[in-house]
Amino acid sequence: MHAVLPSLQKLISMTFIARLTLVTTLALTSLCVSAQDKKPDLAKGEASFAVCAACHAADGNSGSPENPKLAQQHPEYLVKQLQEFKSGKRNNAIMKGFAAGLSDDDMRNISYWLTSKPAKSGFAKDKELVALGERIYRGGIGERKIAACAGCHSPNGAGIPSQYPRLSGQHADYTKAQLTAFRDGVRLNNPTMAQVAARLNDREIRAVSDYIAGLR
Repeated sequence: MHAVLPSLQKLISMTFIARLTLVTTLALTSLCVSAQDKKPDLAKGEASFAVCAACHAADGNSGSPENPKLAQQHPEYLVKQLQEFKSGKRNNAIMKGFAAGLSDDDMRNISYWLTSKPAKSGFAKDKELVALGERIYRGGIGERKIAACAGCHSPNGAGIPSQYPRLSGQHADYTKAQLTAFRDGVRLNNPTMAQVAARLNDREIRAVSDYIAGLR
């Protein structure tokens, strides 16, 4: 009888621990699901974005060619960029300063508010390079293993939500700067883009950037 008792106590203890672990796991899962299901507050997003308007315009359609248009961008992409500015994974002193004070909820609110704003169309300016830009964007350069941009960002530049950003109508100067930064090892937060850009020369970067500006 005495020999059986410790075994029984051990079994009861193990059962209790297993149940406690299960309850804890279910509680954490519920919290995660709740966090994911939490709806963004667009009013708060608009209020928080007010400080960003100086560079990106009040509706996210930046008028400055050096600053990106953010309107209608996929919210998951915007959240990711803000998080990486904050952590330093994407290096930009100005954006790091702004992102440093944002919580995860702030980032989601801003991103979803920007997504709700319609993007204004852009246009290509360099007629001499438009054919080259179209070739690279739609078909890549097979002999140099340069993939078509359309494969990830879609033929009209709309991108793929939660995977690839919208490019349609983006300022050519901004796109050119980012492709150059990827190519030269300055922007390090996307290895795939770094590999693609590494194979492009300056003329090709100018061409595809200008073509993207006119996509709609």
